[in-house]
Amino acid sequence: MSFDGAYTAAIPTFKFLVLCAHEKNRLPVAVMDGLRFRTISLVALRQACLHVESLRFLRLRVVRQGPVSVLVELISLLTGKRSQVSEREGSKSSQQPAWFNYTDSHEFMERVRLGMPPLIICVACNGGIQGKEASEVIPEAADEIAESVHAAYEAGAVMVHIHARDPKDLTQAARETSIWREVLRKVRQHCPEIIINATTGASPAMSMEERSSSLAAGPELASLNLAPDMSKFKLKERKAPLLFPRPALEIDECTPYTYGQIHQFAAEMKQRGIKPELEVYHPGCAWVVDYLIENHLLEKPYWIQTVMGYQTGSFPTVDNILQLLKEFPDESLWLCSAIGAFQLPLTTLATLMGGHVRVGLEDNVYFSRGRKAVSNAELVQRTVRIAHELNRPVATPAQAREMLGLRGQPSQY
Repeated sequence: MSFDGAYTAAIPTFKFLVLCAHEKNRLPVAVMDGLRFRTISLVALRQACLHVESLRFLRLRVVRQGPVSVLVELISLLTGKRSQVSEREGSKSSQQPAWFNYTDSHEFMERVRLGMPPLIICVACNGGIQGKEASEVIPEAADEIAESVHAAYEAGAVMVHIHARDPKDLTQAARETSIWREVLRKVRQHCPEIIINATTGASPAMSMEERSSSLAAGPELASLNLAPDMSKFKLKERKAPLLFPRPALEIDECTPYTYGQIHQFAAEMKQRGIKPELEVYHPGCAWVVDYLIENHLLEKPYWIQTVMGYQTGSFPTVDNILQLLKEFPDESLWLCSAIGAFQLPLTTLATLMGGHVRVGLEDNVYFSRGRKAVSNAELVQRTVRIAHELNRPVATPAQAREMLGLRGQPSQY
């Protein structure tokens, strides 16, 4: 059989291996049994070139191959010939837009065949309400946040969602732009390419003006809540020797977002060149997405997060996610988050379906039943493992920026 004949015959089974290793910054590995390919996996983050140290194939040894497709190399060894055709032929995944209709059966099947877009992993590192009284590894101070985010970044996160804390009382959210700017500066020093996403949700009892203090600090993205936020919960007592101890608290509050307030947030984000992350809690939020589009306050592609399991939001079920996705406008990228025990199953669902995921200690402090996560990085590492087992490439910061339509140069502070 000719090289091109063998190559063409192999393409339907090995779509992922057709892509050059250096383009995806992943290491494709083929495990063989005799002359048959047995398993395919994509492993290793941000590796610039492919190293095959001990592959024996037809009594040949391949050592330190450059950034070429494993499939192309193995078939060339089998046939003794090199293709005259570009390696990219036969794979259209790199030519597809990152967004698609997530609930369309035919589009899903086509994406599975051609390869899903790289997975954007966002780490929600701390949140603005609970702190070390819930888990001692939740970062609160600026240096802690930067170090925790750096470990998650090295593990594979390409975006961070941040809640800055008031250094005068770390149980409180930051209300001043100067505090926000210092936190973002330290994160950027530790993580030169990570995409910085700041909250405007903040914490209970903050005014809308205080919530917008993060925007003047210059994040690349910012969360934009699309519905009133009502919740009732208890916070554990914060005991010494933790800084700023306080008694247990019972919270019963509602943040009454209006169309006018949401419009104002979106307009300021557009004026400052900040991409909104649209927080969808239930199907009614689709009305607000339409309103923002009709008023020319959003740029494509739309970055929409389904927030599952939050009080007064949709129950964290597969059926509810599918219903929310059906309301997405064209050219939307889907980010999935879920609270507590629902984080793992629903972010795995999103990984399977071609969406993107948010994990981290803001939403979930447990790694498994009865065992708390030791860091944000541990939750990111598991997400990367799951993605690789599902043959889903993990996005680099540059790939994520391109998919989201962000400027290529990271923000500076």
